[in-house]
Order: sequence, then structure tokens, then C-alpha cells
Amino acid sequence: MLYGLVVFGSSAILLVLEITAGRLIAPYVGVSIYSWTSIIGVILAGLSLGSWLGGLWADRSDERSDCERAVGLALGAAGVASIGVLLMLTWIAPIILAAELSLMAGAFWLALGLFFVPSILLGTITPLLIALALRVDDRAGRTVGMMHALSALGSITGTFAAGFWLIQYIGTRAILLLCAGSLIALALLFLLRPNPRGRRHLFALAGLLGIALGTGWMVHDRQGFLNPCDVESQYYCIRVEVADGDAPFGEAKAMVLDHLVHGISHASEPGMLISPYLHLSDELILGYLGSDAADARYLFLGGGAYTHPRAVAALTPQAKITVVEIDPQVTQVATDSLYLDSSRMRIIHQDARIALTAMGDERFEVIVGDIAHDVTMPWHLMTAEYAALVKSRLVEDGLYLLNLIDAHPDPLLVKSLLNTLRPHFRHVHVWIERLPEGASRETFILSATDRFEPPLILRAQRGFERDWHRITDILESSGTPPADLPALVDDHAPIERLIGRLITSKIGN
Repeated sequence: MLYGLVVFGSSAILLVLEITAGRLIAPYVGVSIYSWTSIIGVILAGLSLGSWLGGLWADRSDERSDCERAVGLALGAAGVASIGVLLMLTWIAPIILAAELSLMAGAFWLALGLFFVPSILLGTITPLLIALALRVDDRAGRTVGMMHALSALGSITGTFAAGFWLIQYIGTRAILLLCAGSLIALALLFLLRPNPRGRRHLFALAGLLGIALGTGWMVHDRQGFLNPCDVESQYYCIRVEVADGDAPFGEAKAMVLDHLVHGISHASEPGMLISPYLHLSDELILGYLGSDAADARYLFLGGGAYTHPRAVAALTPQAKITVVEIDPQVTQVATDSLYLDSSRMRIIHQDARIALTAMGDERFEVIVGDIAHDVTMPWHLMTAEYAALVKSRLVEDGLYLLNLIDAHPDPLLVKSLLNTLRPHFRHVHVWIERLPEGASRETFILSATDRFEPPLILRAQRGFERDWHRITDILESSGTPPADLPALVDDHAPIERLIGRLITSKIGN
């Protein structure tokens, strides 16, 4: 009974650590398929090595008490290693950031440095306990099958517990402390059991507790228990930073989601759009709507810092504004810390595609897609099927804007989106504040409408003196021909491949 319980518990803790790993490294390398691939691969590698070592350890333990002591030591060491994750983070993360590695390399080395050792130690537990269980019940098939079933059930429980509850309610630091405490408590069940070599067990216990306390003190000394997130929601590590230096005067604050500044809001000037790409979106809308902007219907897909919806509400008080934001905590932080007054907005906390589908016959003059989260692109919000859904929610000749990050020169995702949107809109164009001279990471705006062909250069009518360039023809005549790239569809949207340079090179940082 005890052996099965510990297999269940240690397997659950391993999966809790795996889910927590994604959130723990997000402030440094973001969240992407590459970061999750690194985490899963590293933990599986550690688990495999640990299982092999655990089997060797079990074969070398002649006495049952020796095998139980090995389990206790492995559990205790895994508990210390769980605390040590926070200590290692304070050492490794600054090195990764200073080295300016690609996001893929940074995610891999962070995952390896933080979670490989705990995975090895937790991997030793199951083979040791299976060996112990077989000494009690020699029905190998029944015993091994039961232990593996309990391990799988523990993994399932840990996955759901971390993803659905723990991260949102207690945060990553508390989760790691909970895992460490649970593992050390399980270790006590073995190290305090009566046995012929009690003294050796007590020495091992005292040593583990001493190392655990010492590690905890070092984490505290290096401020490793301080959480960089103001709020850890179901979706993001959210924090608010002072951004007075980005504003020409007065007080401003920025919302950071994981490691990307999503928007900057000015305290006393809600209409001030500090970020050039948001200002560009506003100018495209102003040029499109003209005098009709006063009472237009806006749909913002993605709220984030709510900088643009807040500006529209301030500059055109009669406008009807709907915002679809998947994360209620993002809205709450914007309200509490970024000066948002949402009383004149309708806010829907839902996935953008689900929300659009549920809107029925409702129509908008303008739809703004602000759904790209750093290099994490929600592919289902960029396909041809989604574009058709957006078009169905626009009035005749309505305007659709989409911002995203891609590599310059030759932004492959941008070119694929041209192919994706053109069957649905007569005029599809790409905009940027300036054309960089070298390779760089840039924020692009795509505009799509049936109404008119916009000018080559767009100059700001309000706010900062800026101008932006329509670069559609330049992109299509250089680099990879758009005809060689796929239109994105639900069945095939290779976004990660198209933005691969952002992930595998330094320009993605």
C-alpha cells in the first residue's frame, strides 16, 4: 500500500514540476511550442536515465532495508532539487539573457539546467519501489502492472492539478516549495521506519534536512523566492512596469505578458498611443472611417493592456466598443493598474474564434486583431476559415487589421497571410514604421478591406508626428515569392516553421 502511494505521489509531483516549468521560464524565453518541446524532452530524458539508475540501484540493494533507504534518499534528494530549481534559476537565467541566445537555445538550456536533475532523481523512485513490491508479492505481472497504473494515474492527477488549479491559485514558487515539502515528507516515511541500520538512516535524514535548509537559505539570500509575476493567471505571467521614460511627459505604465511588453498606457492622456504599431492601427482606422469614426462599432480581438480600446473610448466617446480578451485576469490588472475604465466597453472573456462564432448577425465597421503573443501565434486565428469568419462579422467594405511579429527581411508568415486574406478581401496590405537595413524582429500591421486602396505613405493625423510605409509591393518583389508559400488553413498552418528565424536566431530576442 505504501509503495503504491509513493509511486502515485512521486509521479504526480513530476508532472506538476513539468507543467510549472513552462510558467517558470516564460518571463525569460516566453511560451512557445519550442519551449514546451525543450521542457518535455529534458524531463523525459531525465526520467529515462533515472529509471535506468533506479533499476541498477535496486539490484545492488540486497536487503529490503537498503532498498527502502535508497527510496528515502532519492525522495529527499528530489525534494532538495525542487528547492534548488529556484536557486539555479537565479544563476542560469542571467547567463542565458546575457548570452543573447536564440529563444530555442535559451529555452533548452533553461529547461536542462533547472529540471534535468530533479527528473533523474524522481525517475529512480518507480523501479526501486517495484523491486520492493516484488519482495512482498512475487506475482510479477500483477505487481508491475499495478505500479505502472498508479504511476500513470499520478501523472494524470499532477497534470490536472497544476494546470487547472495550482498555478492560478498559489503560483510557481509556492508550487515548488509544496513539491519539495511533499517529497521530503515521503522520504521520512522510509528514513524513519524501524530497521537494523537505524543510525545510518538517521544520519541520512539529518543530512538531507540540513542540505534542504541550506538550499532554502541560499534561495532566500539570492531573492529566488520573489516572483517576477504580479499575477499568475491561467494563461500568462502578468506584471506591470513603470514606463514613464517611454512617455514624453507624465506617468505611464506598461503591461508585460510573460516576457513581452504588450502595451503602454498613459495616466492622464488616454488617447496617447506610445507604441508605434498601435498608433498605426489607429491612423489606419481614422483614414478609413473619417467622419464616421464618431459612432462606429469596433471589435478588438485581444485586450491586453487595453491601450487602444481605451484611446478609442477617449477620442470618440460615442463609439461602440467590444473587446474579446481570453484572460479575465488581464482585464482585471488593466483595470487595477493601467487606468482602464471599462464602463463604456462590452468585454467578453472568451477565445476570439468562439466569440466571433457566437455573435450571430452582429456586425462591426472595424475589427482589430491583437492576438499574437510574442512569437506564440494562435494559429487558429490566422487561417482562411478564420478570415472568412472575420469577414462575415464586418459590415460591407469593413476594415480588418491584424498585427504580428515576424523577421525582416523576408517575413514568411506575413507573406503567407497575404495569400490567406486575399481570397476574402480586395485590398490587403502590409505596413511598417520603417524599413530596417539589416535582419531584425519587427511588428507588422496587415490591413484588409474591400473599400479603397490606401496610400503608400500614411502620416499621423493626431498624436505623435509619425509616418508609416505600405511595403506590400516591396515584400512581394523580394525574398521568397508569396506563390511559394502556403495560404494558412485549419488543416495546415505551419506558423512555427514560417517564423523559424525568430526562434532559432538572435533576432527573435
